[in-house]
Amino acid sequence: MGSLLERRRASMPPELLARVGLAWVLVCVLLLVTNYTEISARRFPGPDDVLRLVQLRDLLGGQSWFDQTQYRIDVANGGVAMHWSRLVDIPLLAVIGLLKPVFGQAAAEGIALVVVPLVTFGFALLLVGRMVWRLVGDEAAGLACLAMALSVPVVTQLRPMRIDHHGWQIVAALLAINGLMSRSPKLGGWATGFALALWLSISVEGLPLAVAICGLAVLRWWRNRSDRIWLVSILQSLAVSAAVLFAATRGVSDFANYCDAIAPVHLAIFAWSAVSVTVVAAMEPRPRAIIIGGFAVVGTGALAIVFTAAPQCAGGGFGAMDPVVSNFWLDHVAEGLPIWRQPFATILQTIIPPLIGILAAIQLAASSRDWLRRWWSDYALLLVAALTLAIFVTRAGAVAGALAAVPLGWQISQWIRAARNMRQSGKRVLALAGVAVALLPAMPLTLFTLAMPARAAGDGAAVKANSCNIPASAQILAKLPSGEIFAPLDIGPQLLLETEHTVAATGHHRGQAGIRAVIETFTGTSEEARETLKARGSAYVALCPELFESRYYQSLSKEGFVAQLRADKAPKWLVPVTVSEDSGFKIWRIAP
Repeated sequence: MGSLLERRRASMPPELLARVGLAWVLVCVLLLVTNYTEISARRFPGPDDVLRLVQLRDLLGGQSWFDQTQYRIDVANGGVAMHWSRLVDIPLLAVIGLLKPVFGQAAAEGIALVVVPLVTFGFALLLVGRMVWRLVGDEAAGLACLAMALSVPVVTQLRPMRIDHHGWQIVAALLAINGLMSRSPKLGGWATGFALALWLSISVEGLPLAVAICGLAVLRWWRNRSDRIWLVSILQSLAVSAAVLFAATRGVSDFANYCDAIAPVHLAIFAWSAVSVTVVAAMEPRPRAIIIGGFAVVGTGALAIVFTAAPQCAGGGFGAMDPVVSNFWLDHVAEGLPIWRQPFATILQTIIPPLIGILAAIQLAASSRDWLRRWWSDYALLLVAALTLAIFVTRAGAVAGALAAVPLGWQISQWIRAARNMRQSGKRVLALAGVAVALLPAMPLTLFTLAMPARAAGDGAAVKANSCNIPASAQILAKLPSGEIFAPLDIGPQLLLETEHTVAATGHHRGQAGIRAVIETFTGTSEEARETLKARGSAYVALCPELFESRYYQSLSKEGFVAQLRADKAPKWLVPVTVSEDSGFKIWRIAP
């Protein structure tokens, strides 16, 4: 098998495009059917997607490409500079700009909200299918696409209305791995470096796996000195591409060293690493001790740049967070929590497919030889790194799930083939059960839950922001004089989208001054709240009483301001504004 698969079939033959295209069409139909209610009601998966659309509207309304400040968030403190990348806005802008003259702004936005995530999914499927097609075979390529299409962590980030940056992170990760398959170390290295620069420009959350990919390039160098060109090319491409993308999206007006986005300090580290590794590579052939010493100099220099230029970033992207904001907000953002703080179904969906993928990659390495054996060994290591990251940061499970689909395609094809050839029904059932667990790891838990007697909904902690129907009251809110709406973080983006008002804060960490004000005001007394709102110049107070965030603030302060509002005991200086009764939304005007 090794010598046959060593040839690495053609990259994009018509047969591959047809198979992936069929899988993509089926995925689109499934996602459109299952998300029809959300699409028709314009209910977004999360607040980040809502704020992304607000950002697009601001850009179309004349805000500078290089200015990503949200001026309607926390006006009292000058607005909030977002850490997002304009790169993610480009496909959305393209669709809206193309269709707006034909269908109008609202319809163009609606189409973009559906089309862009599905096209992103198509790119991801193509990149997965390409790897499996070249290395394993036709049937496995289709099954790998199926495994990815059924991966809950992946679909969560690539479904309609999900226009935030996580889907493009998946595509960038897969593009980087595809680059590592190239026959040419120089071309493959530059492709991988560009993909890493793209990934990191979208989100620095990709940094741990970018380091892991560079680690694989170091391993290739260690195994074969002529393969040092991989690491050299990756780092050269990363340094050049990151600088170009920074200039294209950030411009030359802001050289602050942020820790949560690519900044001059990161560009300096990339440039230093590229130049110094190029020098070390030019020293070959030398004793390994000298090469190791060279790498030590590279690492020491990178650390020196961090501690000299941006010591605040040594603790990570959230190292400078306000302790109140960190303790009472950031530590409760579910997608950023470790896997052991997630529901059991989420744990199964995040952990099992990558684990099976790791075992399958190990089997593929054992049954292959030469280049292919090394490839699958490297892939298993990369999957271990991706799974480890997902264990500590749950949202990273999307990239791990996408990478796992590659060896899963082969493993599922093996199980299906074995089931076909088994005469004993018991063994056949076990083989098919393995397929089911790989594709739907939480299915046993789901079946068990369905079999249990129905239970009460408990305390409603799972109620999301989109269960509060703010659009139903949009016309009423639009008639109110413009002013700041002091509201929970999760509904802030929706208020910005539906109205021309401003909000005190949203759940975005650079606006931590406003976030702290929201936390302390809603958990403090009504008298303290009045003084804070007066100082801010707020005009309104809004609440979704059944929203988890509202319940959480009440749990922190049983007699606090939000507890009074939820109990319909608003202080006299708040005048209720009549809104749709079934909206689950309340708003009060602050009396002079």
